[in-house]
Amino acid sequence: MSDAPILKSGKIPQHRARDGQRVLAGLSVLVACICALPMLAVAIAALSGGTDTVAHLMQTVLPRYAGTTLVLVLLVSIGTFALGVGAAWLVTMTRFPGVRFFEIALVLPLAFPAYVLAYAYTHILDHPGIVQASLRALTGWGPRDYWFPEIRSVGGAATMLILVLYPYVYLLARAAFLQQSATTFLAARALGASAWSAFFKISLPLARPAIAGGVLLAVMETIADFGTVAYFGVQTFATGIYTSWFSLADRAGAAQLALCLLSFALLLAMLERAQRGGAKYHDPSRRQQRMEPARLTGLRSVLAIGLCAVPVLFGAVLPIVVLFSMGLGSEQNLLSTRYLGFIQNSLTLASVAALCTVTAAIIVGFFQRVRPGRMSQGAVYVARLGYAVPGGVIAVGLLVPFAGFDNALDAFMRAQFDISTGLLITGSIWLLVAAYMVRFLAAALGAYEGGQAMVPANMDAAARSLGQTPTGTLRRVHLPILAPSLLTALLIVFVDVMKELPATLIMRPFNYDTLAVQAYRLASDERLEGAAVPSLVIVAIGLLPVILICRQVGRRSR
Repeated sequence: MSDAPILKSGKIPQHRARDGQRVLAGLSVLVACICALPMLAVAIAALSGGTDTVAHLMQTVLPRYAGTTLVLVLLVSIGTFALGVGAAWLVTMTRFPGVRFFEIALVLPLAFPAYVLAYAYTHILDHPGIVQASLRALTGWGPRDYWFPEIRSVGGAATMLILVLYPYVYLLARAAFLQQSATTFLAARALGASAWSAFFKISLPLARPAIAGGVLLAVMETIADFGTVAYFGVQTFATGIYTSWFSLADRAGAAQLALCLLSFALLLAMLERAQRGGAKYHDPSRRQQRMEPARLTGLRSVLAIGLCAVPVLFGAVLPIVVLFSMGLGSEQNLLSTRYLGFIQNSLTLASVAALCTVTAAIIVGFFQRVRPGRMSQGAVYVARLGYAVPGGVIAVGLLVPFAGFDNALDAFMRAQFDISTGLLITGSIWLLVAAYMVRFLAAALGAYEGGQAMVPANMDAAARSLGQTPTGTLRRVHLPILAPSLLTALLIVFVDVMKELPATLIMRPFNYDTLAVQAYRLASDERLEGAAVPSLVIVAIGLLPVILICRQVGRRSR
C-alpha cells in the first residue's frame, strides 16, 4: 500500500513520522505568518505615520467615514435579518404553491456582486433612467416637480448589499430551523401561546447562534465592500483607504484608516466567535420530532408567495434582465482580443488563487488533525482572521512591507552594481495571489473542515498501522474522501476572486486588468451599458457555486 519501509510491527519508522509532522508544522506556520503579515504591517505603518496625520484625519474625514460605515452596517444587519429569517421560516415551516422553487431560488442572489446590482439599478432608477423618464412622460412634470428616492446614497448602497447578502442569513437560519425538534414549539402551543409568540419565544432564540453568524458574515462583507459605495459616492473606510493611497498618495493616512477598519473588523470577528462558542442549543433527550409544516391557503399563501418572490425578483431576475438589455445596446465585444484578455486574466488569477488557497487550507487543517495543540490551533485561528479583513486593508498591508523591500533592494543594486531591479515583488501577480489567499482562506478552510469531520479517526490509525506517513495518509485516505468538499472550496474561492475588486484594483500589475476592474472603470466613466457586459460574465461564472449550494439545500430538504 506504500513505498515507505515497514517495520515488523507494521508501523513506519518514528523518524519518518516526525519528519512529516515537522514539514506540516513548518508549512502551517508559514501560512499563518503570511495571513498575519498584512495586519502587522498595517499596524506598524499606522503607528509610525506620526500624530499629525491622525489629528488631521480626526478633524476632517474620520468621523464621516466612521458614521457612514456604522449606518451602513446597521441598515444591512436589519435588512438581511428580516429577509433571511423571514424567508427561511416560510419555506421551512409552511407549505404554499411554489415553495420548492423558492427554497432554491432564494439562494440565487448570492452569485451577484453588490456593485453589479448597483450598475443595473442606477441604469433604471437614476434621473435619466427608464423609471423616472416614464414618470415625467406620463405626468408632464419637470425635473424639480417631484421627489424620487436617490439611488446614489447610503440607503441605496444598503439596499444593494441587503439584496446580495441576505442568502448568508437565509442558508444558516434555514439549516437551524430544519434541525429543531417540534417538541418545544408544540409544548408552547399547548400552553396557549400563539404561533407568532411561539416563533419569537422558542424557535427564534434556538436559532439565534446560526442567525447571528449569518448576520455577522453579511456585516463583514459590508465593511469590506468597495465597488458599491465607491460608485454611489458613499464615503466609508473602504473608499477612504483607496483615496488616500492613490488620489492623495498619503501612505500613512491610508495605513491609519486601514488600521481603524481592521480594528472594527477584528472586533466583529471576536463577537462572532464569542456568540458561536457560548450559545449552543441542543436537545438532551435526542428525540427529534419533525415539525409538521403548516399549509397556507387563500390570502396567506398569496402573501407568502409575494414575500419570497420579492428578494428573488429584485436580487436576481430583474438585474439579469436589465444587464442583458444594457449589454445588447453597448459596443462591447466579448470576442475581441481585448475582452478575451480580460477573461483570461480573470480566469488565471482565480484559478491560481483557488489552487493556492485550497492547498493552504489542506495544510493547516490536516496539521490540526495530526497534531492537535496550541501551535495548530493558533495557526488555524490566524488563518481564519482573513475573512474579517477587507481587501483594501490586505492590499495596503502587503504593499507597504514589500514596496519597502523592493525599493531597498533596487537602491542596493544601483549603488553596488549600477543595475535597477525595479519592483520584483510589488508588481507581481504572486503578491496579488497572496492577498487573495489571506482574504479567502477561511472559506476554503471551512469547506475542508466540514468534509474532514466525516473522516473517522480510526481511518488515520488504520493507515498508520499499515505503514503510512502523515503525507501518505493525506494523499491516499483523506483527499479521495474529501474530493467533493475540496471541489466546493475551489469553486467558492474561484468565484470570490472573480468578484473581488478593492485588492485587485490596488495591487494588480501594470496593464493587467480583470473583468471586475473593467466593469468598475466603465461604470466610473458613466458607461453603464459597457459595464453590463463584464458584469454579466462575472454573474454567469458566479452561478456555478450557487447551483452547487442549491443542490445541497435540495438534498437536505428531501
